[in-house]
Amino acid sequence: MAVYLTSEKKQEIFKQHGGDANNTGSIEGQIALFTFRIKSLSEHLNKFKKDHATRRSLLMMVGKRKSLLEYLKRHDINKYRALIQTLGLRG
Repeated sequence: MAVYLTSEKKQEIFKQHGGDANNTGSIEGQIALFTFRIKSLSEHLNKFKKDHATRRSLLMMVGKRKSLLEYLKRHDINKYRALIQTLGLRG
């Protein structure tokens, strides 16, 4: 993990979205973690426009988050809608 994501911040994200700080396998927690990392990488890329390695990892994270969101949408549409609204995704 990068420096911007401390273990305390990671536990806070999982506690808020996954129900428990140790529940790192919850889909909601994983999506929230990817969203946090995507936002911080986007800020980095606004400063360093030619950092193509970071751009590639950002695109891979967006793809992983998208597939997790699709999984959640298929299995529990109510949790999906609540998570989208909580994280502020999809305008």
